[in-house]
Amino acid sequence: MNNMLDDYALISPLRYSNNYLKLAVVAMGLLFGVSATSPATPLFIALCMSFATIVFAKVPIKFYLQLIILPLGFAATGSIIILFFFGSGHEIAAMNIAGYHLVISSQGLDMAVLVMARTLSGMFCLFFLALTTPMVELFSVLKSSRVPDVIIELSMLIYRYIFVLLEVAVSIKFAQTVRLGYKDILSSLRSTAMLAGTLFIRSWEQGEKLYLAMNSRCYDGKLAMFTPKNPISTPELLITSLYLVSIIALFITTNHMPAV
Repeated sequence: MNNMLDDYALISPLRYSNNYLKLAVVAMGLLFGVSATSPATPLFIALCMSFATIVFAKVPIKFYLQLIILPLGFAATGSIIILFFFGSGHEIAAMNIAGYHLVISSQGLDMAVLVMARTLSGMFCLFFLALTTPMVELFSVLKSSRVPDVIIELSMLIYRYIFVLLEVAVSIKFAQTVRLGYKDILSSLRSTAMLAGTLFIRSWEQGEKLYLAMNSRCYDGKLAMFTPKNPISTPELLITSLYLVSIIALFITTNHMPAV
């Protein structure tokens, strides 16, 4: 993807909102979405998170749809398997496909709908966080939360070099493509093996260069990070409180209700 999640997070209006408030919103959404026994609460959370991401964070709808379509396909595939092969109860529908008799039961339908709703709520909560908060600010939150420095620094270096190696891989693959390196199956396998070997060597070289660069700058085992201080505004507090109260009320009133 030409546009990375961090690109939208850096220009998002919600970037300057309090990071702990956004984390609290996402954590509550994940907690109540996974704990719900009725799809009403997870679907409400998914709707609110999608609305906040598109309207408040100003993420283009086209990009958002491209972003969710792949995980949505995985979730739909899992729900379809649950629909036909799990659960019991009275039979709702039946069909014969390639000699197999497939039955949709009431419990299987309830389970499939609930799993799909939970997946949507968790997915949209995490996308909201990823599209509104740059990773560097999440690292600063972890540092403020007393997470060990070695874990934070390793995470920062790994995250940084994902994009370095990705850029190298794209360049190498483009060069292989213009030289007909993927014209058939055998050539594709050979080119892929060369790509993997070259990436391994480049990653080793980059690691050596990074080690020398950090030592030459008197690296003492700790990376300094800037921690932004964004106060919580009154409108943000009111909207967040209304959202959390609505989730709790919906969770209590719809818990243990059947999905369908």
